[in-house]
Amino acid sequence: MTKPVLTDKDYKDAARALGAEVAAVKAVAEVESAGSGFLQSGEPKILFERHVFSKRTGRLFDESHPNVSNPTPGGYGTVASQHKRLQEAVTLNREAALMSASWGKFQIMGFNYALAGFNTLQEFVNAMYRSEREHLMAFVNYIRNVSLDDELREHRWADFARKYNGPDYRKNRYDAKLKVAYNKFARE
Repeated sequence: MTKPVLTDKDYKDAARALGAEVAAVKAVAEVESAGSGFLQSGEPKILFERHVFSKRTGRLFDESHPNVSNPTPGGYGTVASQHKRLQEAVTLNREAALMSASWGKFQIMGFNYALAGFNTLQEFVNAMYRSEREHLMAFVNYIRNVSLDDELREHRWADFARKYNGPDYRKNRYDAKLKVAYNKFARE
């Protein structure tokens, strides 16, 4: 099932809204989702974070469902297995489960739905199923609302990665990956 993908105009509109270069916006998209914001099934790419679910449910399911509720990050499995993990968590606590996944091409955490410009968590999830343009608009809103546009505009990749991916960003070299991706797109 094919979903609408981003166009050059979409990227230009987003870059203009953020006062950044198209290459910078494309760099974040590439690093966060490694390409498409959707799986071949038509579902949005997600990463279910079991440690977030554990925290949001007061560790209630850590013993009974350690695959989806665990105070230790990790245990992700494959990209294709993420929706199955999410569905298991949804049977335990739907709202906490949806908030505990990062969604779409820009991997915005569900608990950030309001910062991404949505009134409800369900509106955010619905948008993540519609199109990559919805993913991009959520990203633009999020970047503005958490004041990350300066870091993006100024190519301060470590500062951007720390605020966007959390204090452990260095483990996955997000800052270095952003710099490499930006340099690639800036040459196009």
